[in-house]
Amino acid sequence: MKEYTLFVFFLFSGLSLAFAQDSAQNSLRSGTITSQFDYIYRVSNGFQEYEVVKKAHLEQLKSNVLDSVRTLSKKVSDLNTQMASLDDSVVTVKQRLSAEMEEKNQAIADRDNFNFLGMGIQKTVYSSLMWTLVAILSAALAFFAVQYFKSFGRIKKAERDFVEMQEEFDQHRKNTLDRERKLKRELIDAQMGRS
Repeated sequence: MKEYTLFVFFLFSGLSLAFAQDSAQNSLRSGTITSQFDYIYRVSNGFQEYEVVKKAHLEQLKSNVLDSVRTLSKKVSDLNTQMASLDDSVVTVKQRLSAEMEEKNQAIADRDNFNFLGMGIQKTVYSSLMWTLVAILSAALAFFAVQYFKSFGRIKKAERDFVEMQEEFDQHRKNTLDRERKLKRELIDAQMGRS
């Protein structure tokens, strides 16, 4: 029975040793660099004030660290390239934005200005000028309309006066003709009475 327990003990020791070596390989092959350093410290032996580490573990750790550094350097390089590309894109976008702003300002200026009689003039000035012209023409129309209606009234009054004068003149002429006839008759009668 003693042999059996010893056999089981060695069997479990061998399995645990194999498992430890397997986990050591797995620990150095996977995980973060910090966990790999922690593993090396755990499996190393102490000698006075020094730590004794297996050379294979150190080489594996060195390889892992250098691989991580290469990977990170490549990532940094890729990120720098991407940043340069983005900087170029930002410069391009800024140039386009500047050109678009210039174009927008030009379009606004073109919308607010136009040529009138060969001169560049703003629409607000043109609008004010036109409304002033409309106001002046309206005032002139009102003035001439008032003058026309005054003159029209005078003409109508003059026509009425003319008609009255004409009637008066006709009446006066009629009366004068009647008097003249009467006087001629009297003269004829007087001349006949003399003869």
